[in-house]
Amino acid sequence: MKKVYLDYAATTPLSEEAFSAMKPYFSQTFGNADSLHAFGRDAAEAVAAARRRVASCLGAEVNEIYFTSGGTESDNWAIKGIAEKRIRNGGRIVTSAVEHSAVYEACKQLERRGFDVVYLPVDGRGFVSCDALEAAMTADTLLVSVMYANNEIGTVQPVARLAEVAHAHGALFHTDAVQAAGALPLDVKSLGADMVSLSAHKFYGPKGCGVLYVKNGTDLQPLMSGGEQERGRRGGTTDVPAVAGAAAALEYACAVREEENRRIAALRDAFAEKVLSSVTDVIYNGPSNEAERLPNNANFTFGNVAGNLLYLLDLEGVCASNGSACSAGSSEPSRTLLAIGRSEQEAMASVRFTFGRYSTEQDAEFAALKVAECVNRLRQSGK
Repeated sequence: MKKVYLDYAATTPLSEEAFSAMKPYFSQTFGNADSLHAFGRDAAEAVAAARRRVASCLGAEVNEIYFTSGGTESDNWAIKGIAEKRIRNGGRIVTSAVEHSAVYEACKQLERRGFDVVYLPVDGRGFVSCDALEAAMTADTLLVSVMYANNEIGTVQPVARLAEVAHAHGALFHTDAVQAAGALPLDVKSLGADMVSLSAHKFYGPKGCGVLYVKNGTDLQPLMSGGEQERGRRGGTTDVPAVAGAAAALEYACAVREEENRRIAALRDAFAEKVLSSVTDVIYNGPSNEAERLPNNANFTFGNVAGNLLYLLDLEGVCASNGSACSAGSSEPSRTLLAIGRSEQEAMASVRFTFGRYSTEQDAEFAALKVAECVNRLRQSGK
């Protein structure tokens, strides 16, 4: 049976570029990058080369790049690392209601420890207002964390303007750019961010490897203790193959970004048009303006659907999701969809389709046809 993968926001297949870069470090150059002998020095040079490549992609200094285990660790380190420096005095942290759970739950944990956390609302398209951020800022606000692009409905936030507001009040600014990497410009100076989180498996790199950009001068408490790796700020033996693969994947993704965006957006638009024209009582969630939305993202709320649409789509060969893979096992409705005004029932009847490098016109046509068939079948069965 034909199977179409439309869940690139959850994870991407490992690219040939990444795989080729990783292979030598599994068995040939296998040394610990912190060992002082020749085997260790060879591994250390591979890590240093990867750090230079990532820094170049981000327009950052080499010593501003730190390797982590993924986006979740990078987000937690950015938020908790700043908070730990102020743990005795507390302070305010400002974030949004539509953040990934790695940011949202980190903030909830700090809230339980006595920090004042503000969760900014969003409008019906998922945007955070600069005016709302301005109103939330206080003299003791130490950090603002707003994601670059939403992982569920694709909204691209005005992070540069939000960073300006944060800095005007003396606060630091962090952005979760996990979904943006490979799809949006990543120059950290243009973004104005003090910290930026990335996750390699979102841009065709290996799972279990992430990046945290930390602007020089940012006082960040280590999250992982137990070693002097990453210049004493993140303990743990460096995963040399993963680091090499992540750098190669990011470099390639940035090089082909504009061309791939045009192709993927065209597929997404053709798919969305077919769904909207063949299914009644459907809402296209997120911004309609192409410049304000990730090029690969289509998120729909299907009205009057009784049953598990995702399960039926999977049986018919279409692999999609109802939101973040990190909360796929949850029976709770999406916070993002509730925040943009969907009811709990509507949120549970929403599906995210995300296209990627290996998606084709035939995939888009097949998926749109199956969406219409499955929605109509569930509606008939619910009568």
